[in-house]
Amino acid sequence: MLIDLLKEALGENALLTAPGDMEAFLGDWRGRYRGDALCVVLPADTGQVAAAVRLCAQHSVPVLAQGGNTSLCGGAVPNPGAPPPVIVSLQRMRAIRSINVANDTISVDAGCVLATVQQAAIDNNRLYPVSLGAEGSCQIGGTIATNAGGTGVLRYGNMRENVLGLEVVLPDGEIWDGMRALRKNNTGYDLKHLFIGSEGTLGIITGAVLKLHPLPSASAVAWLGLDSPEAGVEILQMFRDRCGARISGFELMNRNQAALVVENVPDRQHPLAGDFEWHILVELSDTADAAELDAAMSAALEAAYEKGLIRDAVIAASEAQRNTLWQFRHSVSEANKKGGVGLSTDCAVPISAVPEFIASATEAVRAIEPGLPMVIVSHLGDGNVHLIPFFSFDRWAEIEDREAYANRIRGAVIDAAIRLDGTFSAEHGIGATLLGEMRRCKSPVELALMRTIKRGLDPRDLFNPGRLLPN
Repeated sequence: MLIDLLKEALGENALLTAPGDMEAFLGDWRGRYRGDALCVVLPADTGQVAAAVRLCAQHSVPVLAQGGNTSLCGGAVPNPGAPPPVIVSLQRMRAIRSINVANDTISVDAGCVLATVQQAAIDNNRLYPVSLGAEGSCQIGGTIATNAGGTGVLRYGNMRENVLGLEVVLPDGEIWDGMRALRKNNTGYDLKHLFIGSEGTLGIITGAVLKLHPLPSASAVAWLGLDSPEAGVEILQMFRDRCGARISGFELMNRNQAALVVENVPDRQHPLAGDFEWHILVELSDTADAAELDAAMSAALEAAYEKGLIRDAVIAASEAQRNTLWQFRHSVSEANKKGGVGLSTDCAVPISAVPEFIASATEAVRAIEPGLPMVIVSHLGDGNVHLIPFFSFDRWAEIEDREAYANRIRGAVIDAAIRLDGTFSAEHGIGATLLGEMRRCKSPVELALMRTIKRGLDPRDLFNPGRLLPN
């Protein structure tokens, strides 16, 4: 009956019900999570989203909002064994609604792909600064719902710092229009922050007003080889002292991660000729003269060489070389998927504690699985470390209770972060993977406050149930 009503309200072509048609929406891109759905709804605008939600509410059917389905924590696909939801996919809602250059804002549908928003900004001589490996497929609504980070956080902040206004369909089908392009609006609770990072549990984001920034006219990019994370932290401080806010990227990876990219992604080659334990990708950008930026990069690198912190380095001599270096960095997820089974972690600690975290987490994991390789990629500039215990496909297949074993190993990594006043989720979100850690690591006061908000907006727990908040 509900399916017939949805077809009547949205149109025959806005619904997918055949198993083959729904398949791409039921599992995550890595093939680790999968569930069943009643149907997939493909609304064309906010009004259709609201109509679908009202019908689901009337029939007490769960609703799962889905963007580009690039989640790493199982938060964007149906919960196995739970009542099948109606998936609301926003892939047809991809309009750039408006751009206001004087106000440095862009208003978009939530289904806009991140790369499309970036390009629209560039076409207007502006920058939308949130950048991540999935930017060619992830959607703005999903990046807001998970408060995505990426490679530019140390300069521009994560999604929360780059959102001015939202349009949201609430669990009863009402529409909250908060599409205000204001930097200052001190009129009570700032409601948009309830939905940023809420992972679809409080409402469906259908539109957003995003901040734009001046488009850098010059950049300088270098790839460094070094011996240790300690050296990386010291190099970061030297760059901060000399280059200040012009640092727009400072990424760390270990030898294992670089090797996986070379082995598993076509046309990727080591940026450096030597084999180094650790690598850093650093970018400076500004509206200043290119020669001035190149000089700042060279001066910082020379100072690091003099202190013995850098073993080798290469500076991009063209835009093509710059893109090649960033392509290598953005290839890590594809490489890891092809190379084995990585248990992704998403911890953040104070920057000064990153080396200690890497060492102690590695030791804790190897106490459980001796000799296990660690694949490490880090947004070192903001203290976010993706330390990935990495199994071969054969070794993973030998483990009987893989979910319990994965939780045990992730828990060891997370404990190392918590001991250093860190967090267990910095940018990926909670989804299904980290529900247990929410229960274990969040204080009872925090969880009680979150549940109060959830009950206030979604008292029947119909929006993405079984995610983000533990029972």
